[in-house]
Amino acid sequence: MSLVLYGHPFSSYTQKALIALYENNTPFEFRCLGPDTPQHSADWLRLWPLGKFPVLLDGERSIAETSIIIEYLQLAHGGALRLLPTEPMAALDVRFLDRFFDLHVMSPVQHAVSGALTGDAAKRRDGLETAVEKLERAYAWLEGHLADRLWAAGEDFTLADCAAAPSLFYADWTHRISDVYPVLRAYRTRLLARPSFARAVDEARPYRPLFPLGAPDRD
Repeated sequence: MSLVLYGHPFSSYTQKALIALYENNTPFEFRCLGPDTPQHSADWLRLWPLGKFPVLLDGERSIAETSIIIEYLQLAHGGALRLLPTEPMAALDVRFLDRFFDLHVMSPVQHAVSGALTGDAAKRRDGLETAVEKLERAYAWLEGHLADRLWAAGEDFTLADCAAAPSLFYADWTHRISDVYPVLRAYRTRLLARPSFARAVDEARPYRPLFPLGAPDRD
């Protein structure tokens, strides 16, 4: 088996890459990063000294950044499901939505999480307030964008949905998607029912106590 993925099951960006691998039943070895596996951490940091995960190793080639990992998998390993359309303008739309979920949904969540991890009550409050403001804007835009769509870019499950699934999963934990956004709530529910993401969620379930804002008793 040539493919190795370094990451952590509870990491949103690791989950994003896992979804793509699971969608096409791509064989790979998962190397979990944590205090119990120092040998994996040493290899990971050698491959990507910036200390971000996941990182994909394919033989002698290493690939960082989840969007690039998913595009690489399509180019190098294919599969029945194309996660990026062949038509250039359609592919551009998918790439935009991928960036939207990473930058405008997941980044505010990470801001709130970072504030909570400081242990400082004021920083926790400020981080959460900023995240709520930004997430509300993202939710409102997505509510209109997703109208009459099965998946983020249309009828096909794509790279954009790989990004959306963990982003909206943790966003809803951080700032609940209210009933004001029924289309967005229904989309999140469809993502949770998707076998690839359902598998990633189940694999991360033992780590829920790590969520510093408090994991809700659902999902």
